[in-house]
Amino acid sequence: MDVPAISNNLNLSYGDLDPSDTPPTMSIDKLFPALLECFGIILCGYIAGRANIITSTQAKGLGNFVSKFALPALLFKNMVLLDFGNVIWPFLWSILIAKVSVFFIVCVITLLVASPDTRFSKAGLFSIFATQSNDFALGYPIVEALYKNTHPEYLQYIYLVAPVSLMLLNPIGFAFCEIQKWRDQRDRQQSKLQIVGVVILQVLKNPMVFMVVIGIIFHFILAQKIPAFMEQFVDGLANSFGGAALFYLGLSMVGQLGKLTRSTVVALILLITAKLLVMPLICRETVELLDADNTSSNLEHSSLSNYAFLYGVFPSAPSVAIYAAHYNMELQVVTSGMVISTFLSAPIMYVSAWLLTIPWMDPKPLMDSLQNVSFNVSIISLVALAWTVTVMFLSKKFKRLPHMFTVNLFLAQILACVSMIMWNFVVRQDRFIGHMLTFTLLYGSLYSTYVWPGLIALSLVLMKSGGELKVAPGFLVIAGWGVPALVAAVLLVTGERMPDTIDSAFFYGRPQVRQTGERIRVCDNPCFNLSPLRVPGRLYLELQFFCAVINYGQGFISFGLFGLDKHLIILPFKKKISCLWHRRKPEEQPQLVVSDDIMMTCTQFIRYHKEQCVQDIVQQKRCGERTVADTFLGSELVEWLLQVGLSQDRGEALLYGVRLHQGGVLQHITQEYGFKDDNLHYFSVSQSRSIEHLLVFF
Repeated sequence: MDVPAISNNLNLSYGDLDPSDTPPTMSIDKLFPALLECFGIILCGYIAGRANIITSTQAKGLGNFVSKFALPALLFKNMVLLDFGNVIWPFLWSILIAKVSVFFIVCVITLLVASPDTRFSKAGLFSIFATQSNDFALGYPIVEALYKNTHPEYLQYIYLVAPVSLMLLNPIGFAFCEIQKWRDQRDRQQSKLQIVGVVILQVLKNPMVFMVVIGIIFHFILAQKIPAFMEQFVDGLANSFGGAALFYLGLSMVGQLGKLTRSTVVALILLITAKLLVMPLICRETVELLDADNTSSNLEHSSLSNYAFLYGVFPSAPSVAIYAAHYNMELQVVTSGMVISTFLSAPIMYVSAWLLTIPWMDPKPLMDSLQNVSFNVSIISLVALAWTVTVMFLSKKFKRLPHMFTVNLFLAQILACVSMIMWNFVVRQDRFIGHMLTFTLLYGSLYSTYVWPGLIALSLVLMKSGGELKVAPGFLVIAGWGVPALVAAVLLVTGERMPDTIDSAFFYGRPQVRQTGERIRVCDNPCFNLSPLRVPGRLYLELQFFCAVINYGQGFISFGLFGLDKHLIILPFKKKISCLWHRRKPEEQPQLVVSDDIMMTCTQFIRYHKEQCVQDIVQQKRCGERTVADTFLGSELVEWLLQVGLSQDRGEALLYGVRLHQGGVLQHITQEYGFKDDNLHYFSVSQSRSIEHLLVFF
């Protein structure tokens, strides 16, 4: 049976406007492909950096091209072509006031609560983090997807807000960093006037600020038209920005979460809250207050306020991490926050866009939209969970506690996603048994996803004292699946089927009668119990949509916690492939051919650096119960190569170590792995005779 097409171009209406007569203000159907495009390119960049296909030094070259050539050309082009006649200036002032408000709120709170030794650097960088959005690389494609067909003039605000923010707010943050730098100096040779001069010079040297000023000047000189002889040149540079910037964003995320420590978690949570929650709310409310009397209609006013909310959700820009690295201050918080805020912004933008387009709707299209969101999230979450479960089984951790219970949690999440996908098709067919079985599986597994985290925490508490679980694992397994199944059965027995809805939350419920005699449904949704009106309001919609994303998007959290560790899948997979290859063709293995580059690297290392390297990092370490060997860690060699200047970054140092391994200068102690920047033990081949007998113990 064909599934009816679900309308995604939803109408926005306020007051007494009729939704059927109101034109759409947002093309929501293009948002999901735009998010997949942006975050897909970001993921490609992350994989390239993680696999060391592109080293951090090479990534810096791409970053310099993006920030010093492509983005300035894009800004220059759009400043020349900008139509100031279509700019709603109260809206622009509202966004700027909102940014200034958030900047000073974060700055003042940080100055009050931070340690006196570092409060100025934290105040400057944290305030920039909370207000400088990734407008061009990530924000512009999202705004273009949403408003290109309905309000194309909204795109120009990206080019107006971002540069003004760079010229107005960032210098204040830089000034705080310069003050911190001055306070950390013992002699304190710089005067206050010199600090001001350094800040002004740093702002003027920014290519984005410079090209915005030049673009505005040529806007009036060239009469809003780029000359034909330079049009293709400018277009070529400007058009290269989008994909390159997103790819560089993925490269810049590699290894950043590893810098996160317990002491920075609280600051990170507060910063992300300020950027992704406080900022959009203040932007929206500021537009509501200042732009109320300047728009031609209520619809236009509501559209601008919704656009302000979406603009506030844009994550922090990677340039904030560059500022932190330049001053060598608060690098752990800023870099980790940039990564987390980027990935959190995707579901928030998606759900927010849906919510803002349907504040007042008839129940039927609302339920269709809710079902569509649940279906899309379930499909992506199911893919993430399949990867995560594969990791758990390949690593064989599912056999140990508490991971045995964790796998049960993953299974419950998978069943919830599969059930929602099935519900999308079954609910449109008039089959009572199919409805009942799918409903039972859906809510039994969904309730189970709530029970298993508590059981996992309980098992950790029970194992903490003695190291062994004090109750039978089967008892917890029965509780994790039995209690949710019992609750779902009670719902079926005590509830009443509601045939005129496709929402699983209302399919079985208890009808109630209002004082007017009208029967209404009571929601059996696991997140909340509400009695919806005939026309739902914004609070109800917000709860429904966020509940759907949280329920069926649990796989994203599981994937983030258990699916990205290279030790659980990448190294075991390489090892297994290598063993299978050697097992199938042991007699056909060719002799290792060493290239001239590898031979030169090995010769230079042995002749000039090996003796010093052995003295610095090689140590006697116990291997087994009775044997001691002279070994070193792969990560220690990488650090040493960086210290002596043989490599510029960890990526180059890893490639250097790989050449030494391929050239036979060093080997893994069990000869199972190649060279890795990790806590794996290696030895110099010249010491191989003294440790050949070690292989017996591994």
